[in-house]
Amino acid sequence: MPVAFFRYIMSYVKAILAPSDNPDSFGFAMREKRFQIFEQLINRNFASDKVIHVLDVGGTAYFWKDKNLVKEGKLKVTLLNLEKEIGVPKEMESIAGDATDLSMFEDGQFDLVFSNSVIEHLYTWENQQKMAKECVRVAKKYFIQTPNKHFFIEAHYAIPFIQYVPKKLTYKVLTKTKLSRLRKWKPQDAQQYLDEIRLINKKEMKRLFPKATIYKEKMMGMTKSFTAHNMD
Repeated sequence: MPVAFFRYIMSYVKAILAPSDNPDSFGFAMREKRFQIFEQLINRNFASDKVIHVLDVGGTAYFWKDKNLVKEGKLKVTLLNLEKEIGVPKEMESIAGDATDLSMFEDGQFDLVFSNSVIEHLYTWENQQKMAKECVRVAKKYFIQTPNKHFFIEAHYAIPFIQYVPKKLTYKVLTKTKLSRLRKWKPQDAQQYLDEIRLINKKEMKRLFPKATIYKEKMMGMTKSFTAHNMD
């Protein structure tokens, strides 16, 4: 095998295995493409001179800090996560909270709720329903993304079809081998993910957001993730 071709294959594999916060990963590239869709929807749904108040459920300042919509003052972002983030840019604020209980906010308090790859981390279908209901309640518009349960590469472990394997076996694969992202997981981290992740399929996404448009994000001709939004 020629060296150049081997390097190309290895770079491709590394891009698939790398986490989505790595700029060289496929996950990062697809997230950026998704954000371009989000920007287009923002421009279609809100006046150009309006400051849009966004609640990002499960978000971080890292995700938003380089986005032009934020730097230009178009968006004012409230980050809600399990712990308050310290030192966020002035265009943002961070608060501690629970995605399944947004009772600190009034109905329609925000212009938009945004959430990226969070709703699958809520342990149960009941919790996912609670989050969906709260997101719809506190904002006029919403943009909620989650990985597709049936995409052939599981989004969190980057192992083909591992989502169909019993959790006990998955735990052994994660902690005893380097098949997941070329590293062994710490036992407590592996168990935490196995406990909290409940992947969602298209039918369930429609049940959670019955009035939404479902945007299908494609990779290699297959649906990698779903985004439910009411911005058409």
